[in-house]
Amino acid sequence: MPTFSFLTTAYQTEDYLRDTIESVVAQTNPDWELVVVDNGMSEPIAAIVGSYAEDARIRLVRQENRGYDGGVMAAAAHATGEYFVVLDSDDQVLPTFCEVIGRVLTGEPGIDAVGCDAVRFDDSGAELPVGYYRSTNVKRRPDPARRLTLTDLLGGLVPYYTAAIRREAWQAVGGYDRGSAELHESVVIWIRMVGSYDIRILPQRLARFRLRGDSMTRDPQKVDAFVAELERSFSWADPTDPREQAALDHTLRTFRYWTELRRAQRALLARDDAAALRAARAAFGQRRTLRAAAIILALSAFPEGLRRIHPMKQRVQTRITHAAGRVVSFVKG
Repeated sequence: MPTFSFLTTAYQTEDYLRDTIESVVAQTNPDWELVVVDNGMSEPIAAIVGSYAEDARIRLVRQENRGYDGGVMAAAAHATGEYFVVLDSDDQVLPTFCEVIGRVLTGEPGIDAVGCDAVRFDDSGAELPVGYYRSTNVKRRPDPARRLTLTDLLGGLVPYYTAAIRREAWQAVGGYDRGSAELHESVVIWIRMVGSYDIRILPQRLARFRLRGDSMTRDPQKVDAFVAELERSFSWADPTDPREQAALDHTLRTFRYWTELRRAQRALLARDDAAALRAARAAFGQRRTLRAAAIILALSAFPEGLRRIHPMKQRVQTRITHAAGRVVSFVKG
C-alpha cells in the first residue's frame, strides 16, 4: 500500500496533463501512486497516460464524463493509498510535496489531513509573486502546530485543495460527494471534516496552481454563479457559536463585495454610469474600502472625464479579471 494516492480527473486537459504527471513522477519520496480518470473517453488523454505504462504506480481509469466530482470519486474508488491527494489535471505538485508532508504525518501520526500553500503560475509558466493563500486574502501565515477550527475555515482559511487526507477520514465524510449540486465539494469536505478530524496547514508552497487564460474568470456569468455556489457552501455549515457566525458573516460580506465590485466595473465598460454607481455603493455597503469609495467618488464627481481617459477600459478589464481570479482561486474548482 503506497502512502499517497494522487486522484486526478482529466477532461479536455490534453495540453496540461503530461506536466501534471511529470510533477508527480519527480517526487523525491517515491512512495505514491497516481490514478488518472479519463473523464470523457478521450483517446489523447488515454495515450498520454499510456505512455507511462512502464511505471506501475500510474494507472488509468476510463469512463464517460460524470462531472468533476464524479471523476475524483472514481479515482478514489480505485486508489489503494493511505492518504488521498486530489490533483487537477492542469495543476502540479513540487518535487518535495510527498517528502515534506510525509515527514509531518510520520512525526504526528494522529493528524488526519495536511494541506499546504501553492505557487500560482500562468500558461506561460511564469510564477506570480503572490501565493495561493495571500491571493485569497488570508493574511495570517498558516501555523502547522495549530489544528484547523471551524472558525478558521468559515473565516476564509480553506485548505488548498491538493492536501493529503487520510483514507478513513475521506471515506467517513463522503469524499467529494457534495450531496447537492448547489454546493462546492472543495469547501464541503473540509466543513464535514473539521469538527472530528485533525487538519493542519503548512506555510510552505508545495503545489502549483495554474491560472488558465481560458478559465471562468473571462465569463462574468460563470464567475457570479461560482460565487453563489461558494456562499451556499459556507452557509451550509450553519454555525451556532457566535465566533463562527461572525467569521461566516465576514466571509459572505467579502464574497458579496467582490460580486458588486465586478458589476460596477462591468457597468463602467458598458458606459452605464447609473448601474456602476449602484453596484459601487452596494460594494461599499459590504466592505468600506478605498477602491469602492474611489469608484463612487469618480462616478459622482466627473463620470465624463473618467470615460475620456484612454487607458481606462483596459485597466478596468484587467481589474475585473483579477477580481474574478481572486474569487475563483479561493478554492480550486
